Amino acid sequence: MRGVDAIVFDLGGVLVDVDIRRALRHWAAAAGVPVEAIASRWQRDDAYRAHERGELDDRRYFAHLRGRLGIEIGDAALLEGWNAVLGEPLGGIEPLVRRLAGEHPLYVFSNTNPAHVAHFMPRYRSLLALFRKTITSCELGERKPEPEAFVRLCRLLGMIPERIVFFDDLEENVAGARRAGLQAFRVSGAAEIEAISVRLALARTAR
Repeated sequence: MRGVDAIVFDLGGVLVDVDIRRALRHWAAAAGVPVEAIASRWQRDDAYRAHERGELDDRRYFAHLRGRLGIEIGDAALLEGWNAVLGEPLGGIEPLVRRLAGEHPLYVFSNTNPAHVAHFMPRYRSLLALFRKTITSCELGERKPEPEAFVRLCRLLGMIPERIVFFDDLEENVAGARRAGLQAFRVSGAAEIEAISVRLALARTAR
């Protein structure tokens, strides 16, 4: 195992629970329609990706969302449902991150959008304080799994990709990170992160 200069964590699905179904239920209730009526229309489409790259602001994305879902509710109701996607920190994650922060520089790299950033930075303040920086796709102008996203990440950190460990819950993002040269792992909870961190620690001892 190669050496490690930093560990980078995805946010949703790695550090905190995320579930789009909470948003769909909220929007359906606000619009007075069955949730099934809008669930089939929801997509992570080009506008969604543009929102995450910072190319589309919240107001314009919400206007797009109203049209795609076929509902007439205001921005406030859309925002409340949108933020409901973000749940609580995953079980066991904060003590694990706290321990790892004593061993390595830690960073967050999340595909996200301005509305979510404004919501989660204060909400997860104590957890995010354990990281040196939270890096977002909407600020970086690129999103995972695109190669340029990882190029910009490494440039921002001032590190070579081979010495960065990256944890994500989506295989496509892990594959993109590996193509860019990072030591990337798909994980779904604290236990898997713990097991990998032990392996990395053993590798350091053996060198």
